[in-house]
Amino acid sequence: MMDADQAYRAMDLLIDADAGAHAVVQETVFFAVSNLLNLEVDVLFFDTTSTYFERDTEDDGEDAFRRYGHSKDHRHDLPQIVIGLAVTKEGIPVRCWCWPGNNNDQAVLAEVCDDLRDWKLGRVITVVDRGFTSADNLAYLRRAGGHYIAGRRMRDGNPLVEQVLARQGRYQQVRDNLRVKEIRLDATDVRFVICHNPEQAQRDQAQRDEAIARITAELARITAELARIAEQRARDARRPKNDKARTRNEAAHVRAECALRDHPTLGRWLTQQANGRLKVNAGKVKTEARLDGKYLIATSDPHISAEDVALGYKNLLEAERGFRDLKTQLLLRPVFHRLEHRIRAHVLICWLALLLTRVAERGSGETWRNINRQLGRITQVTLAGPAGTVTQTTPLNPGQKAIYQALSIQPPARVTTFNPT
Repeated sequence: MMDADQAYRAMDLLIDADAGAHAVVQETVFFAVSNLLNLEVDVLFFDTTSTYFERDTEDDGEDAFRRYGHSKDHRHDLPQIVIGLAVTKEGIPVRCWCWPGNNNDQAVLAEVCDDLRDWKLGRVITVVDRGFTSADNLAYLRRAGGHYIAGRRMRDGNPLVEQVLARQGRYQQVRDNLRVKEIRLDATDVRFVICHNPEQAQRDQAQRDEAIARITAELARITAELARIAEQRARDARRPKNDKARTRNEAAHVRAECALRDHPTLGRWLTQQANGRLKVNAGKVKTEARLDGKYLIATSDPHISAEDVALGYKNLLEAERGFRDLKTQLLLRPVFHRLEHRIRAHVLICWLALLLTRVAERGSGETWRNINRQLGRITQVTLAGPAGTVTQTTPLNPGQKAIYQALSIQPPARVTTFNPT
């Protein structure tokens, strides 16, 4: 039976930096799975996430691994690492990466491209989210004949994006909840695709209308409050400047006037006039109404259709699903390791587990949650009596038999132990 020291030595061997073991393991395992499942690796989806550690402080030193950074788990108070994941359009994980927790998305894409280029996958279209779309990153993705499909930000004031959004054109229906419109500009060879989701547009409008209604009611209340504040200030003006009551009232006035402006969700719809009064920003409301249910995609591939661009970008959800399964089903957290190479080994083992779950899902046609629930009902029972002791497995139901058969796995033996008296 393996003890803890043997397990740690196995982890050290798995992540041996001098021999590049982690890269070799991932490449060998993936290509074995690729040949087994006849995967097409012409489109790769890449995204990052973070995972945090239950400790009070970050690591010390310039090469520290567990660092404070932008937490995608909304735990900015805890040190973390950044994890990258590349998957195929079927959701099969290709490779994973780990970086210190203070890394940002713009800085890691070049390393990802170089690592995957060493695998000689051929002509690949890389799909990335809006966080990776700096000019340098997009140019890097086009090296050696590669191409990209990338989400673009619509609200950052980019002149090129403004030209795209201003262009008129007819939408093409792709699905019930997806319409696309392709835009080409003379100044660039990049193709832009505006996607529109009518259902999401209705949700965006409803949320905005609710926010404006709340703001209108709050502004009416503040108008009445300002009248009271003016009266109070007139009375306070007769108080000495060092009077504690006057100081306290002034602080209360500032809070009342600024609370709505600084509201985390309502404040974006407001503008402050020269006299300090707030009002609904009509220009902002009109601009946002034009973007209801829309998102913008850019691609450097001259041949792929606008429909495939939109559907390919939507498949980026496979990478997010991988992260979700890592953190829930496969228990990526909590991470109890302290040393960097052990943390990397832990993530690599979770990546291997994710790969196995995806292979099982593809082979059986079932979700991993259903596979786990079905096979988790199989138990071993030990029966003891005058004739001896027998250990046997509970009979398989049709669903369990179907999973074993689809995955070409031998089911557990009916009787595993028999000790006659």
